[in-house]
Amino acid sequence: MEFSVESLETPALTKAHLAELLFEHIGLNKRESKDMIDAFFDLISDRLVDGHDVKISSFGNFQIRTKAPRPGRNPRTGEAIPIEARRVVTFHASHKLKDQIQGNSPAV
Repeated sequence: MEFSVESLETPALTKAHLAELLFEHIGLNKRESKDMIDAFFDLISDRLVDGHDVKISSFGNFQIRTKAPRPGRNPRTGEAIPIEARRVVTFHASHKLKDQIQGNSPAV
């Protein structure tokens, strides 16, 4: 089953657009579609907050990385400002996704 998002007004694919696509193509009602999308992203967010990596096959990996504290600088004033340690999410696209973006393989 192939989904098309060309009919959407904005170039960004939003949770609302995903829910609408589920409604149109799968046949779920609008409330079920919204709940399913929300549950999907809540699950991913919860796993990342707990410090676990998330791998979506044929799409990519979301990983938590801890950045060490470091000295920074205010670009406007040049004043030295300490940057605290923090956790960040990184995304690494799978080889299949990279190939699709380059047009080297058909969509899955």
